[in-house]
This record gives sequence, C-alpha cells and structure tokens, in this order.
Amino acid sequence: MAALINLADEAAEKRKALLVGIRRPDEPESQVSGLLDELAELAKNLSIEVVGREIVLLREPSAHFLVGRGKFARITETARELNADCVIFDDELSAAQQRNWERESLLTVVNRQEVILDIFASRARTKEARLQVELARLEYALPRLRKAWSHLDRQRGGGVTQRGGGESQLELDRRFICERIAKLKSELKQVRVARDVQRKRRMRVPMPTAAVVGYTNAGKSSLINALANVGLLAQDKLFATLDPTTRRLTLPNGSDVLLTDTVGFVRKLPHRFVEAFKATLEEAVMSEFLMHVVDCSSPDALEHIKTTFKVLSELGADGKKIITVMNKLDAASDGALIFELKQRYPDALWVSAHTGEGLERLLMKIEDVISHAVRPMRLLIPHSEYRAVAELHNAGAIRSRRDTDGGVEVFARVPLKICDSYSKWAIG
Repeated sequence: MAALINLADEAAEKRKALLVGIRRPDEPESQVSGLLDELAELAKNLSIEVVGREIVLLREPSAHFLVGRGKFARITETARELNADCVIFDDELSAAQQRNWERESLLTVVNRQEVILDIFASRARTKEARLQVELARLEYALPRLRKAWSHLDRQRGGGVTQRGGGESQLELDRRFICERIAKLKSELKQVRVARDVQRKRRMRVPMPTAAVVGYTNAGKSSLINALANVGLLAQDKLFATLDPTTRRLTLPNGSDVLLTDTVGFVRKLPHRFVEAFKATLEEAVMSEFLMHVVDCSSPDALEHIKTTFKVLSELGADGKKIITVMNKLDAASDGALIFELKQRYPDALWVSAHTGEGLERLLMKIEDVISHAVRPMRLLIPHSEYRAVAELHNAGAIRSRRDTDGGVEVFARVPLKICDSYSKWAIG
C-alpha cells in the first residue's frame, strides 16, 4: 500500500467537524461530555477544527442510522448550519449505518475508531508500527469495501477523514484484502520473533525490566526522560509514542533497570486494536514489573486508570507488581479529585516530570522493588568464564570484586531469574 498522508500536515485540507456523542439512559451526561472532550483532542491531532458538538439520548438504537430519523435530520441540519463537512461519532457505526449516513446526508461520516487509526498512521515510524497500523486499517475496512475509502487508495494513500481519491480502490476485491491481511500477520510474526530474540539477549544481561504503561498523554516519555536523562520523544499530544523504546536507568544505589516506553491506552480502544498492536504491548506482559503513570491533573483520571487496567487485563499483565505514579502534580488543581485519588491509591507516588518533584522518592521505590527481585551472592567465577563477570558488570550488579589465582571473586546482587546459572560459583 502507498505511503500514508500525515493529516496534520499544513498542506492537508482543513476539515470542520461536528462531534456526536451517544448517551444511553444509564449514562451520566458528564461522562459522555468527557468522552467528547477527548474526541475533540483526537480530532485536533489531525488538524480537524471542531465547530460544534451534539449529545444524543439514545433509548433504542436504529438499525438504519443508529439514531432515529428525526435525530438524523437534526444532526445533519446542525452540521450544515455550522459549515461542517464531517460528522464524527464517538460511538462505532456499522458499515451499513455509515453508508446510510453518507448517502443521505452528503457529509463525510466517521467515528472514533477511524480517527484513532489516522493518528496511529501519522505517528508510525518503524516498520513494525507501520505494519500494525496497516493491519488494523485493513481489518476495520474489510466489511466496508463498498465504501470509497481514500485510505485504501493505491495511488494516493491518505486518511479516513479525507474522501474523494478512493474510487480506484473499489476494484480491490475481498480476496486481495484477505491475502494482504494474512501477509501482514505473517510479517508481524517475524517481527515478534526478532523482538523475542532481542528480549532473550537482554535477559542474558542480569538486569530487571519494567514497562512504563498508562493512558495516552499521561507523561510516560517525559517521566523516563526525567529519570534516565534521555531524549525520548515527549510531546503534549495523544499517541506521541507508538514504538516501544527501552532505556537504561542507573539508580542512586548503583543498580540498573531497563525502562520500556509503551503506546498509551485510550477509552473505547477496540479489541482488534489491542490484537494488532500486541507485538508492541507485549513488552508490558514480559516485563518484571510495571510503572503505571497517571495524569493526576486530568478530570478523567479515574476513568483513565480503569481503562488502563482493562487493557492490561486483556494482555494478561494485570497480575504483575505495579508502581502507581501520579504525574503532572504541578498542574493538578482539583482538590477533590486529588483527595479521592489518594484515598483509592494510598501507595501511589506523586511526582512531576516537569519540575522534578517526587522523583527521588520514585527512584527509592524502584530500588525497593528491585531489591526483592535480587539475591546477594558471593561468587568465585573462573577466569575461563569471564563473560559472566562482564555480564554482571554491564548490569551494574557487582558491589565489589577481587582478582585471585582461582578466578574473580565478586559480591553481587544477582536477579532471581538467573540465580540458578550463577549458583555453581557461589562461595561463603
């Protein structure tokens, strides 16, 4: 498939969108309004101007439009009055419902999932991320082949919020799409094999590993930068990080830990997205502990925490040791929310990656977690096995060493996961 167009490019056509949120009878309006705020931020990341929003109370869904015909007419009229050329639903529409909307309203109609896909496409940098984005797009588009999706245009590429160039793709039949999906899955398997090789190589180095997880834009990359003094991409926008990046953090006591930055989670993230990005998110599964970063300045912090644990549960990583980090303390102003967060998560650490407040306590907590995952050992390693000494050195595990005729005598803090391979050299 052709290269994707970055919809945030200034050269891209500026779209004006009306946002539509669906409220069920058992949902508070504030919750739906909060999701629309998040959808507006998602749209902003694609340079889409939000000119209005509607919250529709839905008692019984309609097979034709999802909403009733009267509400369809009202939304369409509002969009025209606001000169909006795009309607973005916060809820998922079926392929048939989208076709009905576009055919009868003569407007571009998309939903949250498609916006997220476009953002993923605009952020993808590595081959792995691009493969994952394309797989998610094709699986989403498969039941919608009758639509003129411009993001499937062979000649032009582009995102789902840009129409008009996709007619040539209508000849692309289901078999071609299915074959392409199969090929992408095969390539992703190879990526996972390569990542597994890299992980096993890291496992040979006796160093604890932690995955930094959390809601998108919670400040995960900024926190790693502040802790490890590295230059990971850290921007105030959603999904700035799509590719997992691992950095080494040397703690005050001399121990080392590997921190892996992961893609942020988001509410209403479809399961197919989790599946498509499993090669990235599996870092959270394989790590020894998790650092869960929460934006405590967000009024939706509690919902963000709930979403993160839901995705971790889907990945099978919810049973791991977790350090909860309330980030952006310098920007937190809602006293009631802070009080509730402290009541619910009394063991959480409160920090600011921006000002550095609380980082020393966080480093001490990481040291404490690591200390329970290592065993102090006095070893006499033969000179012929000097590779093992080098591995301990590289991991920062050695506290003292002395060269003797019989080998290298060291006192080291050896991670439990590899103690068995060093126990044959244990002395004292």
